[in-house]
Amino acid sequence: MNISLCIITLLLLHLGLFLGASLAYSSSFNYGDAVDKSLMFFEAQRSGKLPPQQRVKWRGDSGLNDGLSQGVDLVGGYYDAGDHVKFGLPMAYSVTMLAWGAIEFRKEITDLNQMGHTLWAIKWGTDYFLKAHPQPNVLWGQVGDGASDHYCWERAEDMTTSRTAYKVDEEHPGSDIAGETAAALAAASIAFKPYNSSYSSLLLIHAKQLFTFADRFRGLYDDSITSAQQFYTSSGYSDELLWAAAWLHQATDDEYYLKYVVDNAVYMGGTGWAVKEFSWDNKYAGVQILLSKVLLEGKAGSYASTLKQYQAKADYFTCASLQKNDGYSVQKTPGGLVYVREWNNMQYVSSSAFLLVAYSKYLSDAKTQIICPDGQVQPQELLNFAKSQADYILGKNPEGMSYLVGSGPKYPVHVHHRGASIASIFSIRSEVGCIQGFETWYHRAEPNPNIIYGALVGGPDKNDEFSDDRSNYEQTEPTLSGSAPLVGIFAKLQSLYGNSGYYHKESSVPHHKTPNTTSSWKTSLSKTLEGAPIEFLHSITSSWTVGATTYYRHRVIIKNTSLEPITDLKLVIENLSGSIWGLSPTNEKNIYELPQWLNVLNPDSECMFVYVQEGPQAKISVQSFH
Repeated sequence: MNISLCIITLLLLHLGLFLGASLAYSSSFNYGDAVDKSLMFFEAQRSGKLPPQQRVKWRGDSGLNDGLSQGVDLVGGYYDAGDHVKFGLPMAYSVTMLAWGAIEFRKEITDLNQMGHTLWAIKWGTDYFLKAHPQPNVLWGQVGDGASDHYCWERAEDMTTSRTAYKVDEEHPGSDIAGETAAALAAASIAFKPYNSSYSSLLLIHAKQLFTFADRFRGLYDDSITSAQQFYTSSGYSDELLWAAAWLHQATDDEYYLKYVVDNAVYMGGTGWAVKEFSWDNKYAGVQILLSKVLLEGKAGSYASTLKQYQAKADYFTCASLQKNDGYSVQKTPGGLVYVREWNNMQYVSSSAFLLVAYSKYLSDAKTQIICPDGQVQPQELLNFAKSQADYILGKNPEGMSYLVGSGPKYPVHVHHRGASIASIFSIRSEVGCIQGFETWYHRAEPNPNIIYGALVGGPDKNDEFSDDRSNYEQTEPTLSGSAPLVGIFAKLQSLYGNSGYYHKESSVPHHKTPNTTSSWKTSLSKTLEGAPIEFLHSITSSWTVGATTYYRHRVIIKNTSLEPITDLKLVIENLSGSIWGLSPTNEKNIYELPQWLNVLNPDSECMFVYVQEGPQAKISVQSFH
C-alpha cells in the first residue's frame, strides 16, 4: 500500500499536480478583486501630480518638471515598468488595451463598480498624450533616458537622472509610435463617449491628426528616438498604421479608414502575416480580430472579400493558441502557460488571452464558430483558453504562485520595482540617493516594504520555474503592457465564473474602496440644478491652430427631457474665454439666457449654441427655469 502511494505521489509530482493545490483551486478565483488590483497597479505607475483620491498611498508627486527644459508640459503619464522612463510606444499600447476592455466589457466592468477607476486609468494616459501632441505633426514620444535611469536605484520622488524629452516630427518621423497613439486616442474616444462626449470628441480630433502624420511621414520611431532602441525596438510600422485605421473606423464609422485597411491589406501585411503573438510591438493579430468584428457584424459591404482574408489570419492566431493548428501552434510550458519570450513572458500571455476573450464575444454575437486544421472550434473554447491562462496567473500552476502581486496567499515579494522596493517617501523623507538605493535597498534579502498591488510580473520560464529575486528582472519586473489587458479579461471571467473566491479570504491585501466615480464621467455638463429636466450634449466640431495655439469649436445641444414646456431658462457658463453664439448674456456675471425669439423650450425639443476657445471646455450648469 505504501509503495503504491509513493508511486502515485511521484507521478503526480512529475506532472506538476499537487494534491493540496488541486483542493485549493477547486473554487473559482475572485476575478473581480483581480480587476480592482490590476487598476491599482496603474495608480502605482503614475507620474506627475497625484490626485487626492490616489489609492496607492506610498507614492508621491514626481516628474513635475518633465518637458520644462524643452519648453513643453509633459507632466503626467505613466512610468513604464520598474524604472522611471516614460516610453511612449508601450504606454500608448497599454491605453489602447485598457480602452478596448472598457468598450467590449462595459457592462461587466460597470457591474463590478470599476468603470470609474478604468476611465481614470485611461484618462491619465490620454491627458498626457494630448500634452505630448502640441502640433499636428509633432509627438513627444519619450521622457527620460533608459541608460542613465538604469544606473540608479531610487524612488520616482527622488529622481536625479536625466529627464530629457524626445519627439518625432516631419523630419524625424515615427509612424509606429504616432500610429499607436492614434489608436489609443481613438479607442479611448469610444470608451468615453457615453460619459463625456466633449472629451471623446477632443480625443478623436487628435487621433485623426496623428494618423495623418503617421501615414504621411513614414519611418521607425527608434530611428528618430535612438535612446529607445535598447529597450523598445520597433520591428516595423505597417501594423500600427493598420491598427490605427481600424480603431478610427470603429470610432468614426468613416468608410475612409475601412478602405485604408483594405487597400493596404497586402502591402502592409495585414492579410499576409500569420502570427502567433500579440504585443506592444506586433499588432497584426489585434488588427485581424478587430476587422473580423466588422465582418461578423455584417458591416463589411463591398470589402467583405478582403475582410475574410483578415479573418483567416485571425483564425490562424486563434487555432495556434488553442493547439489546433496542425502542429503550427504556440509553445506552452508543461503547466499550460503560453510561452513566447524569456523576458517578461506574461505580457504575451495576457495579450493573447484578451484577444481570445474578445474574439469569443464577436463569434458568439454572430452565432458562429471557426474551423481549425484540427477541428471545429466553438466560442466557448476560446473562453476556456483565456480562463486557463488567467487561472495560471492567479495561482493554478506548478509553483502554486500568483503572479499578480497582492492576489492570493503566495505572490512575489521581491518585485523588481524601484518604488516598491524602497521605503515610501512618507516613511523616509530624506532623499535616497542613486547608489544608496542599490546598496541599502536593491540587494537586501527582505521583502519589498511596499506591496505593488496588481503588478503582473514577468513570470516563470519555459519549465514553469520561477525565482522570486529582485535582481531577476526577466521574471520579477512588471510592465504596463502586461497589466493592461487583464482588466477586460478578469471582468469578463468574473461575470461568468466569479464567486467570493478561494484566495480572497486568505489574502492579507486590504480591499480599497472608493466612491463610484462612473457618474462623474457622464460629462461635467450634467452637473446642473438638481431636478432640472435638461440634458446637454457637448461636442467639438472642428479645430484649427494659429501659431502655437489650438482653438476648438464647441457645440452644445440643450434638450428638454420633461413633459412640460420650459421658460426663462438661465445657464451658468464658467471658464469661458472665447466668443459664444446662440445665447444672450444677462447683467449677471457668467449668466446667459435663451434668445428672445426662443423663450420657450417645448417638451422633447432642442436648441443649440456654439462657442470657440482654446484649452478645456467651459463648465455649464442650470441656474434657474420655469
